[in-house]
Amino acid sequence: MMKVLLIGSGGYIGRHLLYYSNKLGFETRHAGHKSEHPHERNYTAVDITNPLDIEKLDFNVDIIIVTAGLTGTSQSFDRSQDFLMANESGLLNILNHRRRVRGNAKIVFLSTRLVYEGAKNHFLKETDPLNPKTVYAVNKVACENYLKCYQGFFDIPYTVYRICVPYGNIFDNNYSYGTIGFFLSTALKNENITLYGKGEPKRSFTHIEDLCKLIIKSMPLESTKNGIFNIGGNDNTDLKTIASMVAKKFGVDLEYVEWPSAAATIESGDTMFDDSKIMELLDFNYKYKLEDWINNLP
Repeated sequence: MMKVLLIGSGGYIGRHLLYYSNKLGFETRHAGHKSEHPHERNYTAVDITNPLDIEKLDFNVDIIIVTAGLTGTSQSFDRSQDFLMANESGLLNILNHRRRVRGNAKIVFLSTRLVYEGAKNHFLKETDPLNPKTVYAVNKVACENYLKCYQGFFDIPYTVYRICVPYGNIFDNNYSYGTIGFFLSTALKNENITLYGKGEPKRSFTHIEDLCKLIIKSMPLESTKNGIFNIGGNDNTDLKTIASMVAKKFGVDLEYVEWPSAAATIESGDTMFDDSKIMELLDFNYKYKLEDWINNLP
C-alpha cells in the first residue's frame, strides 16, 4: 500500500485530498497548523515555519503532498511577511528536512492559475509565459523553482499541479469557496451578483472530486516525476456565464460595476487550461459539469 503524508489537511483542498486519498486506498497520515482536526486519526499538529517542528513528521512515506500555506490575492501585499514565511519558508523547511532524512518520498505541490500571463481565448499550456501579479502568486512561482533546485542538487523528485478554479464541497453547508462560493453565498442571501466590467474573464472550472481524484491517481506515476501539470475540467467559460447560471437557479439578477483600479491591476485575464499533458498519462474523465452541479443544488 502506498504511504502518503499530507501537510495542510485543514484547508479546503487539503481536507478533500485527505478524504479521497483514504477512499482510494492509500495509507494517509496528515498534518496541519491547528491543534485539533475533525479527522484526528494519524494527525499531527505542526508549524511548518518552524524547522524544528517539521521534525515531528515521519517522512518515511512514498509521497508528501504539500497544500499548507496562506492563500489570497490583494491581502498578500498587506501580509507579505506572513505569506513569505508560510508559503516559501514553509516549503523550504519541508525540503530541507526531506534531504536530511533522505528516503524516497516525492514532493507533490499545489500551485495556481495566478502564476500565468493570461491570454485571451487561449488555452494555456505549462510552457506558456508566467506573470505573477501578487505576493501570493510570486510565492507559488518561487516554490516551483525551489522544487526544481532541490531536485537538481539533492535528487528530490517532485510533481507540481497548477489549479485553476475549484468548486464543490462534501463536508459542510458551504457549497463551495472562492469564485463559485462568492456567487453562491451572494445569491443565497437573495442579493444580486456583482461582476466587474462585463464579467468577461474566462477560467477553467474543476469540481473538487475530479481535482482530487486526478491528483491522487496520477501522482504515483513515474511519468509525472519532476513535471508541472495543469488540471482542467469540463467547463471553460467566462465568469458572466457561470454567474448567470447561479442567478437563474436562485432567482437573483446580475449587476455590473466598473473595475476597481486595484482589482484591474492584478487581474490575470483569461486563464483557461490546456490539460492535455496530464491527460496523455492516464485514463481519466472529468465527472462533473458545472451547470448540472448548480442545477442540482438544493
